[in-house]
Amino acid sequence: MVLFLLLFLAPLGYAAYLSLYQSRLIGGTVFVGLDNYIQAVTDPLLIHGVIRVALFFLIQVPLMLLLALVFALALDSGLLRLAKVIRLGIFVPYAVPSVVAALMWGYLYGPDFGPFAQLSRDLSLPVPQFLSDGWILGSLANIVTWEFVGYNMIILYAALRTIPTELYEAAAMDGAGAWRIAWSIKLPALRPALLLTLLFSVIGSFQLFNEPNLLMKVAPDVISSSYTANLYAYSLAFTGQQVNYAATVSFLLGLVIVIVSYGVLLTANRRRTS
Repeated sequence: MVLFLLLFLAPLGYAAYLSLYQSRLIGGTVFVGLDNYIQAVTDPLLIHGVIRVALFFLIQVPLMLLLALVFALALDSGLLRLAKVIRLGIFVPYAVPSVVAALMWGYLYGPDFGPFAQLSRDLSLPVPQFLSDGWILGSLANIVTWEFVGYNMIILYAALRTIPTELYEAAAMDGAGAWRIAWSIKLPALRPALLLTLLFSVIGSFQLFNEPNLLMKVAPDVISSSYTANLYAYSLAFTGQQVNYAATVSFLLGLVIVIVSYGVLLTANRRRTS
């Protein structure tokens, strides 16, 4: 409890305190109440950043969870050879730090020096512009998917291993095939695990930071300092020295995450009761 107070509640309370003040050239730091929050909810940079990560969430998360589900079901089927090696290979990207992953993919995406660009030139094909304005969101989604498919796959695979084998045996005796067992037994049993991975994905998507922050160095005309809400808060605090306004943006981002997470839980509970 002491560690929780010192490492979580105390910094959170101090950030809330900072969000109620402004540093001015004349007058110094003054109490402004909710003025920072009123400014933030009408800030076009913050609004565009939130909309952008919401679009990122709608594109990236369903694809990532679908791949994780397919891999988990395939591993649980017992039909794959070298299943342990395949499982480790899918999980290994999660062990790679996000900074290293972003640097690696930034090199692969490079239109001048990247291997994709070199291969396209060798084949006399148009050079893919993965770091262009039209492709950058998909490129970021690819990096995050590569990083976290294995993590979500392990959660789903662990949930599958807890299903009693007697259910499979009873279904097989009733004439159910592998597809029927997966649809009628495995998928319903995976709902709590899928909800957990979805909640983690909501939080992670709206906190997107490392990947756009690093790719901004190679695509400065496409990724700005306000590309995501989290990156915007960081830039305000450590580049613009607007600590008070950065705290306000961070609190509003946390509120958005809470609202979206609650919406996901509410929707899941309604479907379960219906």
